[in-house]
Amino acid sequence: MSAVFLDFSTLSVGDLDVSGLQAAAPGLRLLEMTTQDEVAAMIAGCQIVMLNKLQIPREVIAGAHELKLIVLSATGTNNVDLGAARDHGVAVCNITDYCTASVVQHVLGVMLSLTQKLPQYSRDAVDGTWAKSPHFTCLVHPIRELRGRTLGIVGYGVLGKAVAEACRSALGMQVIVAERAGTPAQIGSGTTRAADGAQTPLEERVPLDELLARADVVSLHCPLTPTTTGLIDARRLRLMKSDALLINTARGGLVDVEALAHSLRTGQLGGAAIDVLPREPPVDGSPLFAPDLPNLIVTPHTAWAARESRQRAIDQMAANIEAWRRGEPVRRVI
Repeated sequence: MSAVFLDFSTLSVGDLDVSGLQAAAPGLRLLEMTTQDEVAAMIAGCQIVMLNKLQIPREVIAGAHELKLIVLSATGTNNVDLGAARDHGVAVCNITDYCTASVVQHVLGVMLSLTQKLPQYSRDAVDGTWAKSPHFTCLVHPIRELRGRTLGIVGYGVLGKAVAEACRSALGMQVIVAERAGTPAQIGSGTTRAADGAQTPLEERVPLDELLARADVVSLHCPLTPTTTGLIDARRLRLMKSDALLINTARGGLVDVEALAHSLRTGQLGGAAIDVLPREPPVDGSPLFAPDLPNLIVTPHTAWAARESRQRAIDQMAANIEAWRRGEPVRRVI
């Protein structure tokens, strides 16, 4: 079967083993990048199409008469018209839980960096500030311990749960979870026994506004939907403690970045780590790029990007193709 990966460079910089993918789809063409205008031409005659962020709208699916399978190198499926795929008998597969360790590592890394004021103290060590100190150290930027502090998780799926467990076990933090429609106000307290006998703490669920007011660190892990777009706006930022931290590794549209910049600039918020922006790449800049924003870390959507995570993505894509060939519904969305 003819197969093409339209935007392979969004996943690899030449550091991944693609032998499994090539075995699953012999003759696979790996295209470093395809423009949106080129998509229809590039998939013409292909039975299997792989992609990450390009759009596959209804008209493209309708015109791709040989297309049998779309394999995404991501969990989100909003860039593929699933209704059109169903109407034309095209199977769609995504990948799941491939970057959990990388995201958890990133969240802990930025949380510790902001809390320990590592960028500020690193600068002080080399710009002459330390040399001018009358003491052996510098105590200009306050540091606090995270043990016993409250972590608020918004979006309690695989990633949210993994971050909660890491912060609880490694840092001794307390965890609360934002409730969502259809869930009870509180899961409970204490522990529940899993099938393997392990003791799993039960998390307290509270309304989002209450979570923002109580949490010392807020970490976002929910999807971007019409309901969650602009979820963290100016009003909700004002609910947060003045020394609280906000971390977003989920979707850029969850946070009003202009309001966040204002909160940081005016001292309404203690710090933030933002890995995602409403538009990526940010060709028109961002309010968060202003040089006067304190205790802010902005990274270019790399929380997921450990090499091991990207290799798992490739391996899952290969497994999806093999399962589809066997008629098995592994990670099938359509």
